[in-house]
Amino acid sequence: MSFTSCLLVMLGGAIGTLARYLISVLASPVSRDLPWGTIGINVAGSFVIGLFGTLTLAHSRYPASENLRLFVMVGLCGGFTTFSSFSLQTFDLLRSGGFARATVNIAASVVLCVAATALGHLLALRWNGGHQPIAPATADVVVSPGRDSRSS
Repeated sequence: MSFTSCLLVMLGGAIGTLARYLISVLASPVSRDLPWGTIGINVAGSFVIGLFGTLTLAHSRYPASENLRLFVMVGLCGGFTTFSSFSLQTFDLLRSGGFARATVNIAASVVLCVAATALGHLLALRWNGGHQPIAPATADVVVSPGRDSRSS
């Protein structure tokens, strides 16, 4: 961990957070019964981390530096996606008696986000010519060029 890495994560987080806020505001007219803005943000962030995480692995066709991967996967995606917002909104739906809506929110968020991650991963595999079939399991496991930090 370096000071530069910390700054890049912070910058990515700030950009991701601003994008999340703007999209939430824009989606508020359609988010009366369900928090569609939050669901959409989490699906988009899941797609990006699946795509970018696989596309930029050290031995892929488009390897990226550890700092760029930290900026996008930890900073940008971390600031953009909204699991805490999802949790609060689900809790509020439950508290207000909206058990069915809370269930739809949970199912839609989990299924769509996992599907978006898989879609991004598969698309990146195709662009990589089938190289590196497995992306890091979490955004905080960042692969340096030439070295897989999970094998340490």
